[in-house]
Amino acid sequence: MDLRDYLRILRRSWVLIVGTTLAGILIGGGTSVLTKPTYTAETQLFVAIQNSGSVQELQQGNTFSQARVQSYVRTVESPLVLQPVIDTLGLAMTAEELAGNVTASTDLNTVLISISASDNSPVRAAAIAQSVADSLVRVVDNLERPKTGGTSPVSLSVIKPAVAPVTPSAPHTRLNLLLGLLVGLALGVVGAVLRTTLDSRIRGEADLRQVTKVPLLGGISFDQDATRKPLLTQGEHQSQRAESFRQLRTNLQFANVSGRAKTLLVTSSLPGEGKSTTATNLAIAIAQAGQTVCLIDADLRRPMVNEYLGLDRNAGLTTALVGEADVNDLLQPWGDDNLYVLTSGRIPPNPSELLGAEVMHSLIMRLEQAFDTVIIDAPPLLPVTDAAVLSQHVGGVLIVVGTQKVRQHDLEKSLMALEMVGANVLGAVLNRLPPKGPDAYSYGYYASEEPKSSSGSRANRSGKSADSPLERVPAFDRDEFDRTLYESESKTANSFPKGRNRPS
Repeated sequence: MDLRDYLRILRRSWVLIVGTTLAGILIGGGTSVLTKPTYTAETQLFVAIQNSGSVQELQQGNTFSQARVQSYVRTVESPLVLQPVIDTLGLAMTAEELAGNVTASTDLNTVLISISASDNSPVRAAAIAQSVADSLVRVVDNLERPKTGGTSPVSLSVIKPAVAPVTPSAPHTRLNLLLGLLVGLALGVVGAVLRTTLDSRIRGEADLRQVTKVPLLGGISFDQDATRKPLLTQGEHQSQRAESFRQLRTNLQFANVSGRAKTLLVTSSLPGEGKSTTATNLAIAIAQAGQTVCLIDADLRRPMVNEYLGLDRNAGLTTALVGEADVNDLLQPWGDDNLYVLTSGRIPPNPSELLGAEVMHSLIMRLEQAFDTVIIDAPPLLPVTDAAVLSQHVGGVLIVVGTQKVRQHDLEKSLMALEMVGANVLGAVLNRLPPKGPDAYSYGYYASEEPKSSSGSRANRSGKSADSPLERVPAFDRDEFDRTLYESESKTANSFPKGRNRPS
């Protein structure tokens, strides 16, 4: 991954990063609040050697004292020094426990000893530090005194008496807050990278490009009102959702510049990616551009087009495929544009065999002669083989990719299934994209405040006009139908529906 990929990860997971950072700051602040304040008092001693005062003796004494200072520092934490302090101050602790609160140190090439003591009480901290210094003076004097008698050649003097501190030395509130911020930020970044690495769901164009190089023909932003109002005609004319389908319509024209793909199959990898709403709205958008459009609901397992458009599906595609009625009598006009819908009809027991029959191919050829564009809403690719079978009868396939739902390996399997049957994949559409952020596909538009057009009604408003494309549908040849149907029935003995009347 390059720098742009990492920046995209950070933008995607900014909520996680901000959340962990704030949690780290709160933990750091909470630790400071809940920790009992500790005060530290310090005193300092000077080590001197008693001599006659000559230059040579002074140099020897200075060298001797520097060598002995390290030993005196270590002596501070011994019970020999600390036990008298406990007895004098009446402390309820042992010498080992007091040693944990007392620290002695010295700077290199000096004869100064610094003694610090920590306690929850500033007065007691100063008293302990001063008492430890006094005890060290006495212990060193006893240890350095000659066995034959006389005075000690080493003299320790307090040059900085201990004073009760005003401010606590711990907790370090600023340091705790800074550490909490850095740790929380680091955890958030690591969590964001791990989540993106382990999560193979497709979130935007960058993830799509890791799977396939097929053209991205459009992106549909997620709209909370789409469940209630799935059609683009039910919203504002200049809404972002409506503009997305118009852009998809335009991009399809460039993808199919040769015009060979007159019939477009719309499918997806898994259910719930929005293929039916995409196919329906795309048909409406193309019809609004002045073309004659036929929308076929070929999802014979979970048909949805009739629910979106408010049409009757009892007679439709399956009715035409089994010869119970002619397609001229089954096409239902919708809206004020030249949009005609062929609903699914009754759900058959053998959808794959029915859709793969030669009669389906003949039906598509007849509709292509009458309409400028034929759009087929097909089932998803992975659960069933219907879409792969249908893709052999159409000029192009448009695959809908539901972001946050489909995973990369699922999309790979779908594209492989289409490649195996030789389908012409025109491109992909990213559905349910976030309206803002690194994965947003389009910019926002200002919504028009004009009243909604009546063409978005869920009712069957218009009948066949004088120049209806149905008049250009070739006449239904029953002899030809019987021949093609007989060929398909030789493959599927249990064709739908059982006990139908064969056309004479």
